Amino acid sequence: MASPREPVLVPVPIAELRPTQITVGMREVQEKRRHWRQIEGPREGAFLGTHMIPVILGPKRRHYVIDHHHLARALHDEGVESVLVTVVANLGKLEKDAFWIVLEHRGWTHPYDENGRRRDHGEIPKSVAGLLDDPFRSLAGELRRAGGYAKDTTPFSEFLWADFLRRRLKRKDVDRDFDTSLKEAMGFAKSMDANYLPGWCGPVPDA
Repeated sequence: MASPREPVLVPVPIAELRPTQITVGMREVQEKRRHWRQIEGPREGAFLGTHMIPVILGPKRRHYVIDHHHLARALHDEGVESVLVTVVANLGKLEKDAFWIVLEHRGWTHPYDENGRRRDHGEIPKSVAGLLDDPFRSLAGELRRAGGYAKDTTPFSEFLWADFLRRRLKRKDVDRDFDTSLKEAMGFAKSMDANYLPGWCGPVPDA
């Protein structure tokens, strides 16, 4: 039986990849850029071969990214021209409106801007170069890595955490002092207020 996710062996230009979300955490993008620079030339091919970008094949045979937006943006900013992709589903026969409805119901798109506001699918950038920075997405990602909550398979789980934090912290404070904001975010993450979020680890008991 054929795998439902088949890699496209011909590299796809990163500039032609279509995002399915509006924002990324640029702090995380910068970290991925630093990691890429540490990979020596002969190892680049192996890295790209094991980090294929999952996409949906959409109208006009365009490749719509449904995960690894941060990596795609980082590689683009580092001057990498092409990547291998894994086609999760072929929805190329659908009309544009029907295509986005399917992505919406399958949890394959997140049309929310850097302020957490819902937008029309037409406002999603046409390339990874157009992705906007959401500092709260960076904060949510760092919070997970710091043990604030567990990795979860829920689609866009880190954006749910970002929205949770957005309602409790000020963006100017996150921009000015990320480390202090992370400590505050950890306190919020361990509170009962967060118990509806994916990966919640519960409150820390008193010693």
